[in-house]
Amino acid sequence: MKMKKEINWSKYLVIGFFAVGIIAMTLNSFLPGKDDIKDLELNDNGIALPSFSKEVMVGKQLFDMNCVACHGRNATGTEQGPPLMHKIYNPGHHSDRAFYLAVQNGAKQHHWPFGDMPPQPQVSSEQVSRIIRYVRELQEANGIAYQQHQM
Repeated sequence: MKMKKEINWSKYLVIGFFAVGIIAMTLNSFLPGKDDIKDLELNDNGIALPSFSKEVMVGKQLFDMNCVACHGRNATGTEQGPPLMHKIYNPGHHSDRAFYLAVQNGAKQHHWPFGDMPPQPQVSSEQVSRIIRYVRELQEANGIAYQQHQM
């Protein structure tokens, strides 16, 4: 007659807690720390808002007029469009040129399930430049920096 071996769950719990801790530390390393966001205000979405120059404020105003409906206040995304405040939009993966092309030609759905982005003919190339500057400064203030794109 075979005896049923009892499982020692405590070792599995220890391993599980250890794995969760490693995952949490790894994910936390991608987020900006408190020291990285000195002298910045945090808005209600937890986004660090730097003190923008007057020139960049023009880009913010243009973003608010043309992009906020889909990309959200402070580029945090909506149910209609993705958050540009995500590391996937870092300059190494989505260059400034990608922004120009998306505004001019629209963009096919690729990273998110929001559908295609239609062209935005009402936004001039000069306005896109100002919007990009605003988005890049906002990204930088929140720890989103250039990362080489790897496939």
